[in-house]
Amino acid sequence: MADTFISRTFDVTTGNRETVHDLTSTCTAFLDEVARGRSGLLNVFTPHATAGLAVIETGAGSDDDLLTALGHLLPSDDRWRHRHGSPGHGRDHVLPAIVPPHATLPVVDGALQLGTWQSVTLVDINRDNPERTVRLSFLG
Repeated sequence: MADTFISRTFDVTTGNRETVHDLTSTCTAFLDEVARGRSGLLNVFTPHATAGLAVIETGAGSDDDLLTALGHLLPSDDRWRHRHGSPGHGRDHVLPAIVPPHATLPVVDGALQLGTWQSVTLVDINRDNPERTVRLSFLG
């Protein structure tokens, strides 16, 4: 049975453009501090109705490809019933059904177990909310 649960939040400025923001180094630093060689689970959560978390490759175009794919799936136009905010903002509220606001990842001997090219990312297509909160929780 796990005997450690540590949780903390931090803020991310995503600005007024669609973005895939890499959180991997923040997750690693958190685990270096709190896991101390223990195995368990890292939960990453963003408490927003218009942002999500994805484990993807970054820096080689995949992050831009994800934004392009989301643009095709969730066009920024007037088809959405949810209509406050900038034009097409209703799509931002559908995003978490496709890119969920949480991820739970294995931690072994204090190290995050990602594949070679995987990164933990915050996906934000909402141009109306430039400030986001992310909660990291280690159970181990």
